[in-house]
Amino acid sequence: MAKDICIYYKQEPENDRYIKGDGLIIPILRNLIKGKKTGGVEKVFINLCKSFTLSGIPYKVNKDFKQLKPDDKVIVLGSGKHVLKKYDRGNKIIAGIGLMTHPSEWPTLCTDFPVVKYLQHSDWATQVYKPYFGQTICDNWFAGIETDKWKPLKIEKEIDVLIYYKIRWNQEILDETLLKPIIKSIETKGLNYQMIKYGFYNEDEYFNLLNRSKMMIFLCEHESQGFACCEAMSMNVPVLAWDQGFCLDPNRFKWGNPVIPATSVPFFDESCGLTFKNIADFYNVFLLFIENVERKIYEPRDFVIINLSLEKSGKRMLEILEEVYG
Repeated sequence: MAKDICIYYKQEPENDRYIKGDGLIIPILRNLIKGKKTGGVEKVFINLCKSFTLSGIPYKVNKDFKQLKPDDKVIVLGSGKHVLKKYDRGNKIIAGIGLMTHPSEWPTLCTDFPVVKYLQHSDWATQVYKPYFGQTICDNWFAGIETDKWKPLKIEKEIDVLIYYKIRWNQEILDETLLKPIIKSIETKGLNYQMIKYGFYNEDEYFNLLNRSKMMIFLCEHESQGFACCEAMSMNVPVLAWDQGFCLDPNRFKWGNPVIPATSVPFFDESCGLTFKNIADFYNVFLLFIENVERKIYEPRDFVIINLSLEKSGKRMLEILEEVYG
């Protein structure tokens, strides 16, 4: 009997707001009015499917739990706790990424269900889960980047600096102490810029901006992978990233983890660009970054192709499947 690779992803349902059942209707209306935007966890699922398809690996999506065969291989990527609702099979589960924000929200996951691997994209995020789920259960797996899609077109780049804004907390303070001084520095050097905000664009808009941009400044507190930054690098846009070194989610106090080492660019090296910790550090490196861009020192697309391609991601997941199921 053939063994199926079964991938599960179901979006967490919205709560009813005004009348019973409108939690199902509101997202549909929102997508019709604003256009559907693919979230990070959904993109993780989509890109894993693309990784397997590209490599010719058959798989099934959201197979009914009751139809699972004893030898089927189960991958559950989220989103939210509800994705495992009514799971009553004995099949071992590879889970991760979007089932919870922090392991304290579901510390009994691995005893509630036969979860034998819990995945996060990068080292710092995996370290958060190890005290709860254990060294052997927690592991790393990155989602692949569509390098054939996120590929630069040969057109004139008239945008000097693209600012990617994904500051989630203390926005008023950081706008004054970080964003505005950065913009002033850009203008003082006679450069033009455009800014794009997380959650307020579609992929076509982002692609077109990247294709016209010479460099990008990435402003985000921390990322476990950072699709937007990786996509910019796949477009061969050098990145100057704010990387202050810690998780700044205010919920960290509720989680009992007030100090969590973190990074905004977990997949990054000197071929991709530079980082800075604070505005003083930005002043120190900005001119060097501009000079390096002008000298074409950076080749971030090569980094993504070598380290983060769909093929590499699929291969890594196959290694995890082999470890779990043999």
